[in-house]
Amino acid sequence: MRAALAGVAALGLALTGCGAAESTADKGGTVTVFAAASLTETFTKLGKDFEAAHPGTRVVFNFAGSSALATQITQGAPADVFAAASPATMKTVTDAGDAAGTPAVLVRNQLVVAVPEGNPDRVASLADLARPGLKVALCAEQVPCGAAAKSALAAAGVRLTPATLEQDVKGALAKVKLGEADAALVYRTDVRGAAGLAAVEFPESARAVNDYPIVVLTHAGNPAGARAFVDHVRSDAGLAVLTAAGFQAPPSQ
Repeated sequence: MRAALAGVAALGLALTGCGAAESTADKGGTVTVFAAASLTETFTKLGKDFEAAHPGTRVVFNFAGSSALATQITQGAPADVFAAASPATMKTVTDAGDAAGTPAVLVRNQLVVAVPEGNPDRVASLADLARPGLKVALCAEQVPCGAAAKSALAAAGVRLTPATLEQDVKGALAKVKLGEADAALVYRTDVRGAAGLAAVEFPESARAVNDYPIVVLTHAGNPAGARAFVDHVRSDAGLAVLTAAGFQAPPSQ
Protein backbone atom coordinates (compact mmCIF):
# COMPACT_ATOMS: atom_id res chain seq x y z
CA MET A 1 0.00 0.00 0.00
CA ARG A 2 2.81 2.38 0.94
CA ALA A 3 4.51 1.58 -2.37
CA ALA A 4 1.29 2.29 -4.27
CA LEU A 5 0.77 5.60 -2.47
CA ALA A 6 4.35 6.58 -3.15
CA GLY A 7 3.79 5.83 -6.82
CA VAL A 8 0.68 8.00 -6.91
CA ALA A 9 2.52 10.83 -5.16
CA ALA A 10 5.40 10.58 -7.61
CA LEU A 11 2.98 10.65 -10.54
CA GLY A 12 1.26 13.71 -9.06
CA LEU A 13 4.56 15.52 -8.72
CA ALA A 14 5.48 14.64 -12.28
CA LEU A 15 2.18 15.97 -13.58
CA THR A 16 2.54 19.14 -11.48
CA GLY A 17 6.00 19.67 -12.87
CA CYS A 18 4.72 19.16 -16.41
CA GLY A 19 1.93 21.69 -15.83
CA ALA A 20 4.41 24.24 -14.48
CA ALA A 21 6.62 23.73 -17.51
CA GLU A 22 3.69 24.23 -19.87
CA SER A 23 2.59 27.37 -17.96
CA THR A 24 6.09 28.82 -18.20
CA ALA A 25 6.25 27.98 -21.89
CA ASP A 26 2.92 29.70 -22.49
CA LYS A 27 4.24 32.90 -20.89
CA GLY A 28 7.33 32.79 -23.08
CA GLY A 29 7.56 32.29 -26.82
CA THR A 30 6.30 34.80 -29.35
CA VAL A 31 3.51 37.32 -28.85
CA THR A 32 2.17 38.65 -32.16
CA VAL A 33 0.59 42.08 -31.87
CA PHE A 34 -1.45 43.75 -34.62
CA ALA A 35 -1.51 47.48 -33.82
CA ALA A 36 -2.61 50.75 -35.42
CA ALA A 37 0.16 52.57 -37.30
CA SER A 38 -0.04 55.51 -34.90
CA LEU A 39 1.13 53.21 -32.09
CA THR A 40 4.36 52.29 -33.88
CA GLU A 41 6.88 54.21 -31.77
CA THR A 42 5.25 53.71 -28.37
CA PHE A 43 4.44 50.02 -28.84
CA THR A 44 7.95 49.33 -30.16
CA LYS A 45 9.34 50.73 -26.90
CA LEU A 46 6.74 48.92 -24.78
CA GLY A 47 7.53 45.69 -26.63
CA LYS A 48 11.22 45.99 -25.75
CA ASP A 49 10.34 46.73 -22.12
CA PHE A 50 8.05 43.69 -22.06
CA GLU A 51 10.75 41.42 -23.49
CA ALA A 52 13.21 42.66 -20.87
CA ALA A 53 10.72 41.91 -18.10
CA HIS A 54 9.82 38.48 -19.57
CA PRO A 55 13.02 36.66 -20.59
CA GLY A 56 12.38 34.17 -23.36
CA THR A 57 9.51 36.19 -24.80
CA ARG A 58 9.65 37.87 -28.22
CA VAL A 59 7.10 40.46 -29.34
CA VAL A 60 6.43 40.68 -33.08
CA PHE A 61 4.44 43.65 -34.39
CA ASN A 62 2.34 44.21 -37.47
CA PHE A 63 1.68 47.96 -37.74
CA ALA A 64 -0.82 49.20 -40.35
CA GLY A 65 -4.14 50.98 -40.76
CA SER A 66 -6.64 49.57 -38.25
CA SER A 67 -9.21 48.68 -40.90
CA ALA A 68 -6.64 46.64 -42.85
CA LEU A 69 -5.55 44.86 -39.67
CA ALA A 70 -9.14 44.06 -38.72
CA THR A 71 -9.69 42.52 -42.15
CA GLN A 72 -6.54 40.42 -41.83
CA ILE A 73 -7.65 39.14 -38.41
CA THR A 74 -11.14 38.21 -39.55
CA GLN A 75 -9.63 36.40 -42.54
CA GLY A 76 -7.55 34.22 -40.24
CA ALA A 77 -4.19 35.96 -39.97
CA PRO A 78 -2.37 34.59 -36.89
CA ALA A 79 -2.28 37.20 -34.12
CA ASP A 80 -2.47 37.27 -30.33
CA VAL A 81 -3.41 40.90 -29.62
CA PHE A 82 -5.21 43.64 -31.54
CA ALA A 83 -4.87 47.33 -30.68
CA ALA A 84 -7.08 49.50 -32.91
CA ALA A 85 -7.29 53.26 -33.39
CA SER A 86 -11.08 53.31 -33.16
CA PRO A 87 -13.99 51.35 -31.67
CA ALA A 88 -15.48 50.99 -35.17
CA THR A 89 -12.53 48.97 -36.47
CA MET A 90 -12.45 46.91 -33.28
CA LYS A 91 -16.15 46.15 -33.79
CA THR A 92 -15.26 44.38 -37.05
CA VAL A 93 -13.21 41.93 -34.99
CA THR A 94 -15.66 41.53 -32.10
CA ASP A 95 -18.61 41.03 -34.46
CA ALA A 96 -16.68 38.21 -36.14
CA GLY A 97 -16.17 36.51 -32.78
CA ASP A 98 -12.41 37.02 -32.89
CA ALA A 99 -12.07 38.90 -29.59
CA ALA A 100 -11.56 36.96 -26.37
CA GLY A 101 -13.52 39.14 -23.98
CA THR A 102 -14.47 42.80 -24.02
CA PRO A 103 -11.94 45.24 -25.49
CA ALA A 104 -10.59 47.84 -23.06
CA VAL A 105 -9.86 51.44 -24.02
CA LEU A 106 -6.10 51.86 -23.80
CA VAL A 107 -5.68 55.56 -24.67
CA ARG A 108 -7.26 58.36 -26.69
CA ASN A 109 -5.84 60.48 -29.50
CA GLN A 110 -6.70 63.78 -31.13
CA LEU A 111 -6.09 65.31 -34.56
CA VAL A 112 -3.83 68.22 -35.47
CA VAL A 113 -2.77 69.75 -38.77
CA ALA A 114 0.79 68.71 -39.59
CA VAL A 115 2.75 71.38 -41.48
CA PRO A 116 6.44 71.90 -42.29
CA GLU A 117 8.44 73.52 -39.52
CA GLY A 118 7.92 77.27 -39.58
CA ASN A 119 4.43 76.83 -41.07
CA PRO A 120 5.33 78.52 -44.40
CA ASP A 121 1.72 78.56 -45.62
CA ARG A 122 0.49 80.16 -42.38
CA VAL A 123 -2.13 77.49 -41.72
CA ALA A 124 -4.01 78.52 -38.58
CA SER A 125 -7.34 76.69 -38.85
CA LEU A 126 -9.20 73.96 -40.68
CA ALA A 127 -10.72 76.59 -42.96
CA ASP A 128 -7.22 77.44 -44.21
CA LEU A 129 -6.90 73.91 -45.61
CA ALA A 130 -9.50 74.76 -48.23
CA ARG A 131 -7.43 77.60 -49.69
CA PRO A 132 -6.83 77.25 -53.45
CA GLY A 133 -3.50 75.70 -54.30
CA LEU A 134 -2.90 74.17 -50.87
CA LYS A 135 -2.14 70.45 -51.14
CA VAL A 136 -3.65 68.51 -48.24
CA ALA A 137 -3.10 64.84 -47.36
CA LEU A 138 -5.87 62.96 -45.58
CA CYS A 139 -6.35 59.37 -44.52
CA ALA A 140 -8.97 57.40 -46.43
CA GLU A 141 -12.40 57.45 -44.77
CA GLN A 142 -12.35 53.76 -43.82
CA VAL A 143 -9.20 54.38 -41.74
CA PRO A 144 -9.77 55.77 -38.20
CA CYS A 145 -7.74 58.95 -38.85
CA GLY A 146 -9.78 59.51 -42.02
CA ALA A 147 -13.09 59.04 -40.21
CA ALA A 148 -11.91 61.46 -37.51
CA ALA A 149 -10.83 64.00 -40.15
CA LYS A 150 -14.25 63.76 -41.81
CA SER A 151 -15.96 64.46 -38.47
CA ALA A 152 -13.68 67.40 -37.69
CA LEU A 153 -14.11 68.96 -41.13
CA ALA A 154 -17.88 68.56 -40.89
CA ALA A 155 -17.88 70.20 -37.45
CA ALA A 156 -15.94 73.13 -38.91
CA GLY A 157 -18.15 73.33 -42.01
CA VAL A 158 -15.09 72.93 -44.23
CA ARG A 159 -15.10 71.18 -47.59
CA LEU A 160 -11.87 70.38 -49.35
CA THR A 161 -10.53 68.14 -52.07
CA PRO A 162 -7.48 66.29 -50.74
CA ALA A 163 -4.40 65.90 -52.91
CA THR A 164 -4.09 62.32 -51.67
CA LEU A 165 -5.92 59.77 -49.54
CA GLU A 166 -3.61 57.48 -47.59
CA GLN A 167 -4.25 54.06 -46.04
CA ASP A 168 -2.78 54.97 -42.66
CA VAL A 169 -1.70 58.03 -40.70
CA LYS A 170 2.00 57.43 -41.34
CA GLY A 171 1.35 57.63 -45.08
CA ALA A 172 -0.39 60.99 -44.73
CA LEU A 173 2.39 62.36 -42.55
CA ALA A 174 5.05 61.14 -44.99
CA LYS A 175 3.53 63.27 -47.75
CA VAL A 176 4.30 66.41 -45.74
CA LYS A 177 7.76 65.17 -44.78
CA LEU A 178 8.58 64.56 -48.45
CA GLY A 179 7.18 67.92 -49.56
CA GLU A 180 4.43 66.26 -51.60
CA ALA A 181 1.73 67.91 -49.47
CA ASP A 182 1.58 71.25 -47.68
CA ALA A 183 -0.42 69.93 -44.75
CA ALA A 184 -2.01 66.76 -43.41
CA LEU A 185 -4.66 65.91 -40.84
CA VAL A 186 -2.97 63.40 -38.54
CA TYR A 187 -2.79 62.52 -34.86
CA ARG A 188 -1.06 64.76 -32.38
CA THR A 189 1.19 61.86 -31.37
CA ASP A 190 2.51 61.47 -34.92
CA VAL A 191 3.74 65.05 -35.15
CA ARG A 192 5.27 65.22 -31.68
CA GLY A 193 8.98 64.67 -32.05
CA ALA A 194 8.85 64.39 -35.86
CA ALA A 195 11.84 66.20 -37.31
CA GLY A 196 11.02 69.14 -39.58
CA LEU A 197 7.30 69.22 -38.76
CA ALA A 198 5.02 71.31 -36.56
CA ALA A 199 1.48 70.83 -35.29
CA VAL A 200 -1.38 73.29 -35.64
CA GLU A 201 -4.11 72.68 -33.04
CA PHE A 202 -7.75 73.41 -33.87
CA PRO A 203 -10.84 73.36 -31.62
CA GLU A 204 -12.90 71.04 -33.82
CA SER A 205 -10.51 68.18 -33.01
CA ALA A 206 -12.40 67.82 -29.72
CA ARG A 207 -15.33 66.57 -31.79
CA ALA A 208 -13.25 63.76 -33.28
CA VAL A 209 -11.31 62.19 -30.41
CA ASN A 210 -10.46 58.53 -31.10
CA ASP A 211 -10.50 55.86 -28.41
CA TYR A 212 -7.92 53.08 -28.88
CA PRO A 213 -9.31 49.69 -27.74
CA ILE A 214 -7.11 46.65 -27.15
CA VAL A 215 -8.03 42.97 -26.78
CA VAL A 216 -6.60 39.46 -26.67
CA LEU A 217 -7.76 37.51 -29.72
CA THR A 218 -9.83 34.34 -29.62
CA HIS A 219 -7.40 32.27 -31.68
CA ALA A 220 -4.25 33.55 -29.98
CA GLY A 221 -1.43 31.07 -30.25
CA ASN A 222 0.03 32.40 -27.00
CA PRO A 223 -2.94 33.51 -24.86
CA ALA A 224 -0.93 33.77 -21.63
CA GLY A 225 1.70 35.93 -23.32
CA ALA A 226 -1.04 37.99 -24.97
CA ARG A 227 -2.76 38.69 -21.65
CA ALA A 228 0.56 39.58 -20.04
CA PHE A 229 1.35 42.03 -22.88
CA VAL A 230 -2.06 43.71 -22.60
CA ASP A 231 -1.58 44.03 -18.84
CA HIS A 232 1.86 45.54 -19.46
CA VAL A 233 0.71 48.26 -21.86
CA ARG A 234 -2.28 49.07 -19.60
CA SER A 235 -0.12 49.34 -16.48
CA ASP A 236 0.89 52.67 -14.96
CA ALA A 237 4.32 52.30 -16.54
CA GLY A 238 2.79 51.57 -19.94
CA LEU A 239 0.41 54.50 -19.70
CA ALA A 240 3.33 56.77 -18.77
CA VAL A 241 5.09 55.84 -22.02
CA LEU A 242 1.93 56.46 -24.04
CA THR A 243 1.01 59.80 -22.44
CA ALA A 244 4.60 61.03 -22.77
CA ALA A 245 4.15 60.56 -26.53
CA GLY A 246 1.01 62.73 -26.50
CA PHE A 247 -1.75 60.14 -26.06
CA GLN A 248 -4.48 60.93 -23.55
CA ALA A 249 -5.38 58.62 -20.69
CA PRO A 250 -8.75 56.85 -21.10
CA PRO A 251 -11.75 58.48 -19.37
CA SER A 252 -11.71 56.02 -16.45
CA GLN A 253 -8.18 57.07 -15.57
